[in-house]
Amino acid sequence: MEIARDVFGDSYPLAEQYVDILASRGVDWGLIGPREVDRLWSRHVLNSLAIAPLIGTGATVLDVGSGAGLPGLPLAIHRPDLSITLLEPLLRRANFLTQAVAELGLDERVSVVRGRAEEYRGRHRVVTARAVAALPKLLGWCLPLVAPGGEFLAIKGESAERELVEVRKVLRKRGLAGEVLTTSVHAGIEPTWVVRIR
Repeated sequence: MEIARDVFGDSYPLAEQYVDILASRGVDWGLIGPREVDRLWSRHVLNSLAIAPLIGTGATVLDVGSGAGLPGLPLAIHRPDLSITLLEPLLRRANFLTQAVAELGLDERVSVVRGRAEEYRGRHRVVTARAVAALPKLLGWCLPLVAPGGEFLAIKGESAERELVEVRKVLRKRGLAGEVLTTSVHAGIEPTWVVRIR
């Protein structure tokens, strides 16, 4: 895919290896639906990179409910300056992530932690989640994991604005600001809705 080559540059072969893992073992293990294979690049991998321009250099990133590694692994491949923790409660998914990280040679800056967000002890400059839960629930899990001065970036669909409205009162009580951004990593890709809370 030419857009993916443009976006990943020298890291494209590694991104392609990850997509191959998703298309084979990811499907076999039930982490990716068979119908999603033709859309892995556009709907999943490149979509995950929508938050890349919003993350500062050298940030620590926590990917909550990482599942098949989205958005954490595309971010790690695209942004070698980032240190990323993939947090996943389910054993099968955590095992998949551990194997993928090792095969991709990312173990020095990507770690896999099996656990629930409510039990995780650690704070990160950026906490992110994609396709995990509705925003009201996500906030309870993710905001305690954001380091002071950090931010929470939720990759959402068209419901982003409505979900943000639902949590405005909670954010105001905590003295936090939230906004919905539409962003894309490349002009040839549909924009993605991102809820950013600082």
